[in-house]
Amino acid sequence: MRFAIDAMGGDHAPKEIVLGAVKAVQAFNDIHIILVGDERRIREHLTEEDRIEILHTEEVILSTDEPVRAVRRKKDASMVLAARQVAEGKADACVSAGNTGALMAAGLFVVGRIEGIERPALAPTLPTLGGEGFLLLDVGANADAKAEHLLQYALMGSIYSEKARGIIRPRVGLLNIGTEEKKGNELTKGAFSLLKDADIHFVGNVEARDLLDGVADVVVTDGFTGNMVLKTVEGTAMSVFKMMKTALTSSLKSKLAAAVLKPDLTVLKNKMDYTEYGGAGLFGLKAPVIKAHGSSDANAIYNSIRQAREMVQNDVAGTIKKAVEQHNARQDSENKGG
Repeated sequence: MRFAIDAMGGDHAPKEIVLGAVKAVQAFNDIHIILVGDERRIREHLTEEDRIEILHTEEVILSTDEPVRAVRRKKDASMVLAARQVAEGKADACVSAGNTGALMAAGLFVVGRIEGIERPALAPTLPTLGGEGFLLLDVGANADAKAEHLLQYALMGSIYSEKARGIIRPRVGLLNIGTEEKKGNELTKGAFSLLKDADIHFVGNVEARDLLDGVADVVVTDGFTGNMVLKTVEGTAMSVFKMMKTALTSSLKSKLAAAVLKPDLTVLKNKMDYTEYGGAGLFGLKAPVIKAHGSSDANAIYNSIRQAREMVQNDVAGTIKKAVEQHNARQDSENKGG
């Protein structure tokens, strides 16, 4: 398996990207990595060259660049070249911690969308109190959505959770303001009707307050709502740990307690760190494209590569393609029969 990694994307590029790639090839003997970026800067941090090659470019898409314009104009940017490696069959998947909008544009325009998928979805796995995690989609690929789009998100999320995460009959929930069937706006009411008749394990409406309790393995919503949920979860976790740190360093007594609790607090912090699950997959494309967090360290990049490897191993993109074809065929048959 070959993976193209945008070595210049993210707040800590290229150092943490390179270190994460090195960790990945040391952990998995069946992968080959193409680091795309400035060769001189990459080599400053490259301690392992077995199954790692460099595709040199000095052009980079910045976080301030307008996404679509940047992808079209900066054709030799590290992110675009990484996506092109996938499109040309030289890599099986690509990973970037760079500009989210630009990566989505590169995924659509360079890698390409699966036929029948109307809107790809950006989907991270978020932590739960039990440690299992849940997949949330969409978190920002599309601010607006139709009921049919949420159905496709549910199909893709269910397939990924089963194939890549090993969950048997993943529970799919629809994010809503209440659990009753008739709750919500026109979008959620329409989506509920489609989801309950779909070939998935639909558990009905779920509320945001229950997400971290593991109420579902897959939760679907529009990108506008999903992005706010993602940033609320992230911000709340950061704030809680800041408050705990302040409380545990406020006096000598609390500092002594903190020393005793440190191992348990580290375990808790790691459990609530969603980068441990990998990056956000851009589902609905012809090949896996993983968006790592902009502030990713080496471990987060490693987990994103691991996630991409699992998606390739289990042919998640191919399975989604087949599921969409079967769903559309059933729809056509029902429409003709009606």
